[in-house]
Amino acid sequence: MSERQTAPSETEAGISMLGDKTHPLFDLLKRLDAGRHQYSISRHRSDSIMVSVTFVGERTEIDVFEDGRMEVSRFPGTEDVLGGAELAWRLIVNNEE
Repeated sequence: MSERQTAPSETEAGISMLGDKTHPLFDLLKRLDAGRHQYSISRHRSDSIMVSVTFVGERTEIDVFEDGRMEVSRFPGTEDVLGGAELAWRLIVNNEE
């Protein structure tokens, strides 16, 4: 890097310096791991990471934002089998754009 060029700031580089504090996403994952809960991590929005957890009788989605804020959506259900391949195809067709 020449003298005229400067390194990007931590924010510009996408780095969040939290010091000794860990990001709430890692706290959440550690807690889920400690409880031996099954989860998946995905990204459906540009401003958050989604952690999907299945508990007995419900599916839970936890969106974790860069600032550590969380939004939780719960989807309770009976976990009954409601159909087979025919239902799967019908749901897909009914929800196409």
